[in-house]
Amino acid sequence: MIKSRITIKQLEAFVLVVDTGTFRKAAAALGTTQPNVSARISALEKSLGVVLMHRDAGSVRLTKTGETLVEAARQVILAGEAFLEQANRRDLIRERMRLGVTELIACTWLHDFLRAFRASYASVSVELEVDLSREIDRGLVSGQLDLALQTAPFSSELRGTIPLGSYSYVWVATPEMAQGIGGNIGLADLFAHPVLTHARHTVAVRELAEIADHNGLSRDRVVHSSSLASCLPMAVDGMGIALLPRAIVQEAVAEGRLVELNCDWTPSPLQVFARYDDRRVPRFVRYAAELARLTAEAAKDNTT
Repeated sequence: MIKSRITIKQLEAFVLVVDTGTFRKAAAALGTTQPNVSARISALEKSLGVVLMHRDAGSVRLTKTGETLVEAARQVILAGEAFLEQANRRDLIRERMRLGVTELIACTWLHDFLRAFRASYASVSVELEVDLSREIDRGLVSGQLDLALQTAPFSSELRGTIPLGSYSYVWVATPEMAQGIGGNIGLADLFAHPVLTHARHTVAVRELAEIADHNGLSRDRVVHSSSLASCLPMAVDGMGIALLPRAIVQEAVAEGRLVELNCDWTPSPLQVFARYDDRRVPRFVRYAAELARLTAEAAKDNTT
């Protein structure tokens, strides 16, 4: 029988310092203080009789022993989680999941996803961050997020990547504006009005700029917004024509507040993915990523 004072908390502290690179970030991820993290690792080293890492100013360097043991520690943590799952006691997994989502997800099926996740992992708290995809990408790569539900493209490749589907764009306007534009609509007709759409750096806006320049159309009346949710009420109020994902505007269209415009050009559809670092996330994060796929599929089925 193994008799030891080694704890899961000590192993988690060790692994998270390695994954995040600093005691400060590890403490933030664990929801505790830097002294607590340091104490846990010191206790682990004392129990093992080894030095796992060298603490330099602002950085951490693993010893050869630390390099050998970090993956073993990771497997012990995953095995503990698997044990509770086999015992049908997911409620005993008291952790937190740092979730980053884009506004498209927040405005569509995020609530259904969170409700389903809570039904399976009632004791896992979710820390939610809604932001632009590039900011979410940075948080994921730096270890500040566990799971991202975001749109492509990405700054880095991760093996934990699950496609969540594509979301097409549509031009919409108030019924009054649409009537004034007419039925056979080209880009020149739309650019005669303010165009409400995404932030400047997005793929859709870059494509919009390219097609406008190709057709010699002025972009002076294009109104960029980092908030899709803000564009929708502006369009409903008749402040311009909107180029937005169909999923964002479908309710307003169904209610007659907006109508779709049959234009001969739209940007490439948004490609959405669930992403995580499969080298270091807990099992419940992998579960959440697969649950996101199922939730996204159900949301699509309900709108077709």
